[in-house]
Amino acid sequence: MEPLSSRPPAPVPTALEQAITQGLTYLAQHQFPNGEFAAYIAADVPMLGWTLPDSSIFPTALIGGCLLYLQERPGVDAMLTQALNFLSHQMYHGGVWNHFTEFHRFYRLCPFDIDDTACVSVLLRARGIDRPNPTNVPLMLANRNREGLFYSWFLLRARWITNRTFWRITLPELLRPIKSLLFWYGVEANRDDVDGVVNANALYYLGDIPETQPVIAYLLRIIAEHREATCDLWYLDPFFVYYSFTRCYYAGITKLEPLRQPIIDRIRARAQPDGRLGDTLVDTAWAVCSLLNLGSYPPELPAAISYLLRTQKPHGEWPRWLVYYGGPKRRQGWGSEEITTGFCLEALARYQAHLAA
Repeated sequence: MEPLSSRPPAPVPTALEQAITQGLTYLAQHQFPNGEFAAYIAADVPMLGWTLPDSSIFPTALIGGCLLYLQERPGVDAMLTQALNFLSHQMYHGGVWNHFTEFHRFYRLCPFDIDDTACVSVLLRARGIDRPNPTNVPLMLANRNREGLFYSWFLLRARWITNRTFWRITLPELLRPIKSLLFWYGVEANRDDVDGVVNANALYYLGDIPETQPVIAYLLRIIAEHREATCDLWYLDPFFVYYSFTRCYYAGITKLEPLRQPIIDRIRARAQPDGRLGDTLVDTAWAVCSLLNLGSYPPELPAAISYLLRTQKPHGEWPRWLVYYGGPKRRQGWGSEEITTGFCLEALARYQAHLAA
C-alpha cells in the first residue's frame, strides 16, 4: 500500500458541496416526466459501443435508494415523489414488480422477481408510503427453497404453495407455454436460481427475523469463502456485492459482523495511486458507501472522494458504466449516466455527513 504522502489531497468541503449540487441538478434535468430514470443496454463495460435505451424498473429503484440519503436537499423530495409514483404504477397484484416496465416487450415473458420487489418495497417504506397493502411479506416468504433461501423468480415449481396470491401471479405462465420455453432458452438464468445479492436485498427489506436467518448465514459463507465475484448471476462486480451486503449491516443486522473486517481489508487492498478503490469509478463509489456502511474511515477514504470529485463531468454527471448484467457470460448489461451519478452522489453526501458529524 502506497505511503500517505503519495495519495491525492483530501477533498475541500466547498468542492464536495458544489459537486453534490451539480449532480442533483443533472438528475433532476434528466428524470423523465413519468418519474423514470434512463437506462441503456450495452455489450461493453464502459458503454462506448452500441447502446439501446431500455425501459426497466431497477435503475429507478437503485437511484431512488441513493437519493434517500439526500432527501432533505432542495428538489430531491420532488424527484423521489416522481420516482415512487412511477414505481407504484408498475406494481402488480400482491405487491410484486418485474424487471421490465409494462411498456416493455418482455414484460409478459419475464417473471416477477424478488430483487425488484424488495428494492422498491424498501423505498416505499422509507418514504412512509403504505403500499403494498396488504403487505407482500408472506408472498416473498413463500418463494424460498428448502434451505430457507429466496428464489430469484416468482415461478411455479414442483411444490405446494398455500399462498393464493402466489398462484395468481405465477399461473399466467401456463397460458404462454411456448413463449415461456423460448424465454428460458434464450436467457442465462434458471427457474430455481438463488443469488447472493438478490438474497441480500430481500434481507435488507425484511430485516433480522426468524425466516431470514438462513440468508444471514448464506451471506457470511459467501464472504468467508471468497465467492463475492461468483455468488450472483446478475451482479458480477465484487464491489457491488460489498455494497449490497454492507447496507444490510448498516440497517442494523449486526449478525453480519463477521463480514465487516474481511470486506474492509479487501477494499483497502484494491486502492490505486490515483485514489480509486477497485478498478473503476463506480467501484470507487460502491467502496466508499461500503466503508461508511461498516463504520470504517481508513486513510484511503479521502483519496477516493477526491477521485470522485475529479471525474465528475462539466454538466454534473459521472460517466455511464455497466452496473449489472444479463448473466455471467457478460453478453450485455445495464447502465447509464444517471445510475452512476446516483451512486456517486450517495458516496459524496454520506462522506459529507461524516465530516459534519
